[in-house]
Amino acid sequence: MEVYSTAIADVKVVKPPRFGDHRGFFSEVYNFEKFVRAGIDLTFVQDNHSLSAQQGTVRGMHFQSHPFAQDKLIRVARGRIFDVAVDIRRSSPTYGRHVAVELSAENGLQLLVPVGFAHGFCTLEPNTEVIYKVSGYYSAAHDHGVAWDDPALGIDWPVAPEAAVLSDKDRRHPLLADLPPYFG
Repeated sequence: MEVYSTAIADVKVVKPPRFGDHRGFFSEVYNFEKFVRAGIDLTFVQDNHSLSAQQGTVRGMHFQSHPFAQDKLIRVARGRIFDVAVDIRRSSPTYGRHVAVELSAENGLQLLVPVGFAHGFCTLEPNTEVIYKVSGYYSAAHDHGVAWDDPALGIDWPVAPEAAVLSDKDRRHPLLADLPPYFG
């Protein structure tokens, strides 16, 4: 397993090895001991799986506040996504900055998004399936978001705002400037 830092050091790209032959491939996508040896000492408690039928579906930018804050380990089982993590830790030198990575079933990459970051993605293909591990259980009372298209974030999304497929909830998230200081 290879782990790479991104432009924001706390966000990591994880590349599990793949072993292929004429049948396809095998990949161990998560192994607690190997993650700990790579410096990722997290306990995941829940796995989530989403299917987005349409290309251009945007999910995000989501996060949970304490005491239900979540680290996330995201991967794509089918299709491709433009995956984004935004630093919303007010005391961080990278506050308001983001990291964007293309994850796909083909490249097998995973993105580790730590607590204190909002996470979202845009599907680049129809029928894209995303599977992600989280380190905290879901809590509706602690579930929050940031506007995916906030100009202050400077995210170059691969879909025009009028073409994005969004939930009503994701259309109503506040701008970063209006977000309470959930993470010091």
